[in-house]
Order: sequence, then structure tokens, then C-alpha cells
Amino acid sequence: MAKPLFLVVLCITALGPTACCFHIGECQKPERKTALFIFGDSLFDVGNNNYINTTTLDQANFWPYGETYFKLPTGRFSDGRLITDFIATYAKLPLLPPFLQPGGSQHSYYDGANFASAGAGALVQTFQGSVINMEAQLKYFKKVKTWLRNKIGKSKSAKILSNAVYLFSVGTNDYLSLFVTNSTVQDSPQYVQMVLGNLTAIVKEIHKIGGRKFGFLNLGDLGCLPGLRILNPSSKNGCLEKASNLAKLHNIELYNILSRMEKELKGFKYSLYDFNSNVRERMDHPSKYGLKEGKIACCGKGQYRGIFSCGGKRPVGHEFELCQNPSMHVFWDSYHQTETIYQQMAAEMWNGPSNFKSLFQCL
Repeated sequence: MAKPLFLVVLCITALGPTACCFHIGECQKPERKTALFIFGDSLFDVGNNNYINTTTLDQANFWPYGETYFKLPTGRFSDGRLITDFIATYAKLPLLPPFLQPGGSQHSYYDGANFASAGAGALVQTFQGSVINMEAQLKYFKKVKTWLRNKIGKSKSAKILSNAVYLFSVGTNDYLSLFVTNSTVQDSPQYVQMVLGNLTAIVKEIHKIGGRKFGFLNLGDLGCLPGLRILNPSSKNGCLEKASNLAKLHNIELYNILSRMEKELKGFKYSLYDFNSNVRERMDHPSKYGLKEGKIACCGKGQYRGIFSCGGKRPVGHEFELCQNPSMHVFWDSYHQTETIYQQMAAEMWNGPSNFKSLFQCL
């Protein structure tokens, strides 16, 4: 009896709090870490949209996307890695592939999975038919749950899911769609409630399945994205204030909802990263963060390079401009940030006030 006890203690001492050993045999497998399940939009999409029938507006599988780190396009909407890639590295996980990548199940799902889809919103009708909506992402997660249960049994798979971290970036497209399409939906507080109501329902469903630890990004200052600045160039600060106001309403209510869920849902823990303030800080004071340009995108066309033409495959035409050094810019294209920004933000998420790192400790 003493020998198994010694093995358990040795495992915990050697692997530290981020390695979750579920039984004696697994304690000898240091690669088994806290799993990470990723949901959301283009901030987190590592290439799922490569495998669906969608438009080039929702794809980034062509040059110059990926040029900085991967040296080829992967489907990530950046010049390199995303926040989720850096978080996975911090958590000692591999870079999680797109869930829809052919042969994806061969990688196993012990480390987690990435379901995010560029263009997706909390609402099913957001860019409907061109994205993997949140309900579909939830269905894919349930497939992973079944896969784990079939592989290692109900008890062990339940432990993986309860110790896993569930990371969300969603909402941006629900509001952007009001301004970049001919939507008849009113940009109102009621609309914000609809968006967050759907997100809350998804989170509660994952909690019901066994999830306990959740991470969220709030929304950036939407009206100050290069792609929306050009819709209202005559305003005082160049930003589209109606879009920025929606983001503010969303962020206030998101904070309130998470605070309520923490009290109401058993074992619910969360981390909320202030994406909004941290992007805005870099836009306004780029030199403070080793940057030179806070408002003009690296890749695009027109004022602020806000015309979404990066890569030349967009419907607007084949002309685009490309900066020489993306690492000096906050924005990579009209709507997304550079790898440099994502790397800085991942470090802040992991070590900063949001205390995201603590979610990767075993329950």
C-alpha cells in the first residue's frame, strides 16, 4: 500500500499544480495537462473556416496571413500566432489544431480542442451560413465529450472536463454585422441583451456538462477598428461612436452577468481579460509598448488601411498595401491585431490582474 501512495506524492511534486493526474498510471505521463477548449470568432480561429463553405471575407488561408511566424497561411487572422497559441504554450500544451482539420481526432482531445470560427457571433443569425455559429461549436464540444468518454470512461473523462479551461471570444461580429451589412436590427440595449443571453446559455450548458473554469475577453473599442473608422471619418476622434457605445454596453453587462453566474452556478470560476482597455492603450500610446503605429493597419487599403482587402482575395478587389514591419503595428488588417499585440496580451492574461493562470490549477 505504501508504494502507490509514494507514486502519487512524487507525481504531484514533480509535475506541479498545472499537471492534473487522474489516477496512478497517468501520474507517469507529464504530457497530461489541464485541457483547453476554445470557442469564438476570428480572434481565436486557427483555421476552422478553411474547412467550411464560406466566403473569403471569413477566411485567411492565403498570403500574407501567417507570414511572420508560420511563413505560410494557416487560417489565422494575423501575421502569426494568436492569443490562444501563446496561452497554450504557457499551459505547456501543444498548439491546438482546428477541430475541423481532417484527421483531427488522431491528435486526441486530451489537451482540448479549438472550435472558433471567424465571423461567428453569439447569435445564430450573425453572418448565418458563412460561419460555425456558437450552437454548432457547442455541438462539436459535445462530440469531444463523447470521444473522451468512449476512450477513457465516464469518470476519467468527467475529471478532464471539470478541470479543463473554457476560453471565449465572442460578440464582436454580432455588432460589426450591424454596420458592415444592410441589417435592419436596431443597435440597442435590447440587442446587447440578446447577444449576452445567447452567450450565457452556451456557458450554462457547458457548466451543466461539467465545465467549471471559464475565461473571457471583453470587446475592443469596435468603432476604432480601422474597418469602422472609415465609415465615419468626419467624427471628432475618427471612430464610429455608435459601434463603440455598443461595445461599452456589452462589456458592462458581461461583467455583471459573470459576477452573477459566479454566485449562482456551483463551482463556477472565471477570468475576464480587459481586451478593450489594453488595445486602446496601445492605440493611443504605441511607443510605450515598443510600437510605432497604433491606428493604421499593416495590411489593407485606403484611409487607415481600413478597406478589408488584405491578401487580394476580398470581394473589394485585388489591390492592397502591406507594411514592412508588422511588429511595429497594433493592427494587422482592418479588424485584427498583429502577433506582437497578441503575444503581449497573452502575457498580460497569464500573469496580470485577470489571473488567468490560476484557472489551470487542478480543482
